[in-house]
Amino acid sequence: MATMAGGTGLHRCLGVVMPVFNEEATIARIVSQVLARPEVSQLVIVDDGSCDGSAALIKAAARLDSRVVCRSNGSNRGKGAAVRAGLAEIHAPYVVVQDADMEYDPADYPCLVEPIAEERADVVFGSRFMDRGLLRTSRWHEAGNRMLTCASTLITGLPLSDEATCYKAFRSDVIPWLDLREDGFGFCPEFTAKVARLGLRVMEVPVRYAARGVAEGKKLRPWHGIEALWCLVRYSVGPFNPPNASVSRHAVAR
Repeated sequence: MATMAGGTGLHRCLGVVMPVFNEEATIARIVSQVLARPEVSQLVIVDDGSCDGSAALIKAAARLDSRVVCRSNGSNRGKGAAVRAGLAEIHAPYVVVQDADMEYDPADYPCLVEPIAEERADVVFGSRFMDRGLLRTSRWHEAGNRMLTCASTLITGLPLSDEATCYKAFRSDVIPWLDLREDGFGFCPEFTAKVARLGLRVMEVPVRYAARGVAEGKKLRPWHGIEALWCLVRYSVGPFNPPNASVSRHAVAR
């Protein structure tokens, strides 16, 4: 796995969108890790109605580094709404979604962005399950994600190993084509279904993952899996008219 940007031409090319809801315990550490990456030109942090000390910590980060952009949804609208608000601020050529906890490691940014920068892919999913040596999670969590991913493959036709991963990197110029609508955790399956329908070139790369538990602030629950299945079906077969009609279909790269 690539871990450094030196010599890869990735310096200051990446915009990071970070949705935040009550992540006071981890926000300072993850922001520090993101800003330490030489690939990062922007970090757009969207506070989704936090009621702890997250908002104050976000503002403090913005005062210390001009790359940090603070936005607020005012109330808790959901991850998808926060991601949309962040994407509206992106002007870097590439973008990645980064959760505000410590489950994913920004040291993986180069391996996510390199296939896009080298024009081998339009979208890169960071898979938690391609390399078990990088995975730290419970068996039930892994089993649930694998079942959802199997369903995603059947519905969308994309042969993924980890549909629900947070780490989705893509060219920023495809943002208007996606026409994202979901406010909550349905963002991930909506994104996957629309990427498949657009025929964008998709790759997966292995990434590090250290799951946290509900007691540590994890917000996903089993019923979100049912929501994800519904969104996969809805956005795979429902009406979809991307704003840019010139999108061409490409072979999926693996």
